[in-house]
Amino acid sequence: MVTMGTRIRWDRVGRIALLCVLAFIVYLYIGPARTWVATWGEAKERRAQVADLRAENAELRARQRQLRRDAQLEREARRLGMVKAGEKVYAIEGLPK
Repeated sequence: MVTMGTRIRWDRVGRIALLCVLAFIVYLYIGPARTWVATWGEAKERRAQVADLRAENAELRARQRQLRRDAQLEREARRLGMVKAGEKVYAIEGLPK
């Protein structure tokens, strides 16, 4: 004897199975999507860093070109306290800053 209360409703089982499969597919896409978004943000930061480093590199190359000139190189050396061979050095102390 088969009672009516124990009858399996295959249409409901099919819908539940379909929902489970769809949920699993969405779950599989969420991880890579989050990784892609994080990587995209990090790449944006890295591009900004590269731009800053390129600007700094351009400034340093300009400074290098300036220091290749003898007059500029001598001016910089004197600013650092260097003197030419044979020059007399006078140290003055106690001056107000």
